[in-house]
Amino acid sequence: MVTRDSRILDALDQHGAVQVADLARDLGVSEVTIRKDLDALAERDLLRRTRGGALPPVRGDEGAFADRMRREAEAKRLVAEHAASLVDDGDVIALDTSSTAHFLALELVHRTGLVVVTQSLRTAVVLMERSDARVIIPGGTLRRESSGLVGPITDALVGRGRIDKAFVGVVGLSPERGLLELATDEAISKQGLVDASDEVHALFDSSKTTGFALHSFASAGQVTSLITDERASDDFVEQWEAAGVSVARVPLGTQTTGTEPVPARAGRASRRLIQKEHR
Repeated sequence: MVTRDSRILDALDQHGAVQVADLARDLGVSEVTIRKDLDALAERDLLRRTRGGALPPVRGDEGAFADRMRREAEAKRLVAEHAASLVDDGDVIALDTSSTAHFLALELVHRTGLVVVTQSLRTAVVLMERSDARVIIPGGTLRRESSGLVGPITDALVGRGRIDKAFVGVVGLSPERGLLELATDEAISKQGLVDASDEVHALFDSSKTTGFALHSFASAGQVTSLITDERASDDFVEQWEAAGVSVARVPLGTQTTGTEPVPARAGRASRRLIQKEHR
């Protein structure tokens, strides 16, 4: 059941700020009730109260997993839907602990014969309960912020074959520094997945194009493609394409401006396939 609290948080994620009067009208309750709801959510650190409304909470890290699943949820779902078209039955894939990769797992539950390497406990459970995928968890230390296992995993992957496609989230990224994470242990884990994979696809909503992060886990030369939403700027796309990385911008449903996903570069894809055939 969709609760009033979840609808308030969804509105906050969608609009970046909410007003008491607007919420009362949209949810069909009094402004007194909405004020009480906002106060209760503020006490749980799920939002910040302002005069007449609320703003998202200020976070020092990437936020708890459940919060990240709500944030930009529709954009992440559409990005994941596009990414799912890259996965074939029987593929060996890697999904990191990001919320967007979890959305991708939900898109893949009806695929057959997948082998999935993931350190996300939530993703592992979803695939175990709802798909026939063989799930491999390399191990590590539990990190509550991402509901996943983190730490060095190179020893668990080296010499055991190649992963066809890795799908990873980011906190920030740049052509100079590549794909970036805020936490060191998350970056180390993702680097292990990247090094073991023939293709690397970064999945993220467009807010990450201006995100700040410290630790690189993949250089631009290791990245096959970026998949984001249509709000990513033309300058962002041009910079990454100049570095040889294809960028897909996924339309946001009825809000679309007509921008179609940018196709992968044939030359780069061919090089990847040639490399895979010779491994």
